[in-house]
Amino acid sequence: MGQALALADHAATQGEVPVGAVAVHDGRRIGCGWNQVITLNDPSAHAEVVALRRAAQALGNYRLEGVTLYVTLEPCPMCAGALVHARIERLVFATADPRAGSCGSLFNLCRSPLLNHRIAITAGVENEAAREQLQRFFQARR
Repeated sequence: MGQALALADHAATQGEVPVGAVAVHDGRRIGCGWNQVITLNDPSAHAEVVALRRAAQALGNYRLEGVTLYVTLEPCPMCAGALVHARIERLVFATADPRAGSCGSLFNLCRSPLLNHRIAITAGVENEAAREQLQRFFQARR
């Protein structure tokens, strides 16, 4: 999670919402990302999606079985859907998102019995650090 927090700091320096993500497989980092929606003019360039793309390239497969994704903010509906589609094994996120969180807060797409894959979820890892990071970013913009 420390690497994801560092990537989130990098996103903030680029004027992006500070969210970072790291994909790990068999104990090694295979993909990382930070929010780049403004930089790339791409509404899908959330940290999680960028990390998933890189992880899929590293493994040579869009199915990311056995992968754990560490992310600083609870994924939104788009990202949660991508995680399910990619078949990641586990999601670890730092802070909940009561406005758009789709892994337990607002919805729980990652554990939905209506979908064909369910993801193990661990929430609250480095919660304070990620929450403070987001608060600092938005306070500076107000």
